Order: sequence, then structure tokens, then C-alpha cells
Amino acid sequence: MTAPAPIVLDPLARDNAAEGALLRAAGPVVPVELPGGVAAWAVTQHAAARELLTDARLVKNAEHWAAYQRGDVPKTWPLIGLAVPGPSMVTTDGAAHRRLRALVAQAFTPRRVELMRPQVEQITRGLLDTLAAGEPEVDLKSAFAFPLPMTVICSLLGVPESDHAHLRDLYERFFGARPNPEGIQATIAGLNAFVNDLVAKRRSAPGDDLASVLLLADAEGGALTDAEAAATLRVIIAAGHETTVNLIGNAVRALLSHPDQLALVRAGEVGWDAVVEESLRWTPPTSNFLFRFAAEDVPVGDTVIPKGEPVLISYNAIGRDPAQHGVTAELFDVTRDPIRHLSFGHGPHVCPGSPLARLEAGIALPALFERFPELSLAVPDEELRPSGSLVVNALKELPVRLF
Repeated sequence: MTAPAPIVLDPLARDNAAEGALLRAAGPVVPVELPGGVAAWAVTQHAAARELLTDARLVKNAEHWAAYQRGDVPKTWPLIGLAVPGPSMVTTDGAAHRRLRALVAQAFTPRRVELMRPQVEQITRGLLDTLAAGEPEVDLKSAFAFPLPMTVICSLLGVPESDHAHLRDLYERFFGARPNPEGIQATIAGLNAFVNDLVAKRRSAPGDDLASVLLLADAEGGALTDAEAAATLRVIIAAGHETTVNLIGNAVRALLSHPDQLALVRAGEVGWDAVVEESLRWTPPTSNFLFRFAAEDVPVGDTVIPKGEPVLISYNAIGRDPAQHGVTAELFDVTRDPIRHLSFGHGPHVCPGSPLARLEAGIALPALFERFPELSLAVPDEELRPSGSLVVNALKELPVRLF
């Protein structure tokens, strides 16, 4: 049976909704083409994703990526830092994964995260105070959605505020998909230099921050090596801010462009937790997650993912799957029955930082709308620009009027 022609994914993500619908219509698992002509398979429907995210035949180790091992995918590929990011919990399986994940998960248990509530509330109040004292029109992404989670995760790791702008610049370039081989290598080198320096500082002078705790912890199988620590810190910083930046920004946009839904929340008919979950489903912070690799042929219905090929999870398509969320799946509806979405993953690799993201969004959103009851978009919704990333579902900026 001849495989269908691959769907070429838009590297600038100019219309995620349309692309998600196209992918779902093509089947639960479809061949796609990524920037640079890199071939992969996309999981596009909820049921298939739920099954494949727990399938042991799909592994995280790039040693199973045939095209990469042959040299067909160069180390200068724009998305290489996401596909082959180093020895961390997102690139390992089995006992190695459990060892690395256990160290990180200790910091993000629901109980530990709840203890962070006062700090998140304090940071939120400070940012809102600054907004209230400033101009009536502002880029809410830069002034609120970004600094809140970045400040929280950097505070956990003991990273000073003076480094936040540098990290933002590095990670925005890291998650981008524009074909710039020299640029991606410089970005990866910059991130590596930052986390390697952080590891060296905490090795020589441990503190009471999370980075020090990770380095001092002795999990089953031994403490983290420097390489493991650096890769793990890169993952924690990325996941600890990028997801929440996008969650907050996308939720604000959705509410402001759906005044009927915002009215329900303001009237107390729907809780803010429902807003958070519907935003995660409707515009998941991660559009496409790279990669798992087929360690053997993996049949999915009438399709077979061949051994050695990479598989991405298209959360962008899955979140609006009508087979899971009904005929109104394309609509933003905060009254929707709480049917479980997969936007933080599923199975052994589910995002350990999801409790923190939910806490931050659950504090930030009501505080923002309470402080600025006349909050509105400063431009028509259709003029808002995507960040231009195949991987993260984000806006380049979010211009709003506060009052």
C-alpha cells in the first residue's frame, strides 16, 4: 500500500486551527514534512495519542532515529535542539528515565507547588502594580505573561533577575523554526554555556535553591553527572516558563475575543480553573512535541509507522478532536464538560511541571481581570501575530488596553 504524500507543516505556524483540522482529517497518524525536508509522522487524534504515548515501542532515544544516524539530518537542522536535546528525562526511557524524572518530580509535587502559592501571588501583585502605574496600552506578553513564570522558575533555581532577558532571548530563538543553521548552533551554545555555568557555580557553592538540591540528590543509580544536570536544568527552565507564558497569553486572548465566555466567568457562573483547562485544550501551549522514535514497526489502524522513523505529537490537532470533545470541539467554551485533554502529555513522560503551570495561570488570570475590569485587545484579534514557531503555540506580542 502506497503511503500518502506528506503534509508540509507551516514552519511559521500562521494558522494552527486550519492546519490542525487538515491533519486530523488525514487520519490518526499521518506523514508530515518539517523544515529542511525532514520527514516524520504526526499523531493527530486524541485516542491514538493516548495509546501511543504509553506505547513502549516509541522511545525517546535518538539512537533509534535512522535518518539522523545516517547523517541525513544535520546537527545544524533548526529544530535539532528539541529533537536531540541531551541526556535528560525527555530523551530517556525505562529505568534511566525514571531515575532522572524522580529527581525533578520531587520539586513539583502538588503539595510542594501549593506551598509556592504565596510567592506566586506576591510576584503577580508586583507585576500588576507596575502595569497600573504605567501606560494604558501595553504588550501583556512582555509585561506580565513572560515575567511571572520566568521569575518563579528562576527564583526556584536561584537565577538572578538580571539573567531573565538573556534567557528569554535564547529560548525564543531556540523554539523558533526559521532555517538558520548558524543561528541554532549559536543558540544551543548559549544555552549550554548558561546551564554549564550554573552547574559549576552550584557544585562549588551549593545554596538552598532547586539547582543545588538536584546536584546534591542521590537517586537510585547515582547522582546527576554534570552533563545530566545541565540538560535537566535546560528542560526545567524551558518547561517552567514557556508553557505558562503561552497558557496565560492564549487564555487572555481567548477571553477577550469571546466576551460571552468572559461574562460567564465574571458573573461567577464558571470558575477560573475551567478557563485554564479550556485554554489548554483549545490553544495548547505546545503545538507539536518532538520526538519519539519507532524502535520497531508500529501499526496504527491501517497505517504502519516504520522502524527508525520519528513521531511528533500534534497537540494542536488533538485538542480539537471532535471524537473526544464533541461537535463543538472547534469552539472556545468554558462551560464544556471536563473531558480530559492531553495538552500536558500522557503516560510516563507527562509534564511534571503541570501543577505549577496550573497554579500560576489560576492566580494570574483572575488577578489580572480583577485589577483591570476594562481590559481589552488593543488591535483586532485577527491582527495578532503568531510567534512563528512550529513547536510552541504563542503570540509574538499581546497588545492590550488596561484602562
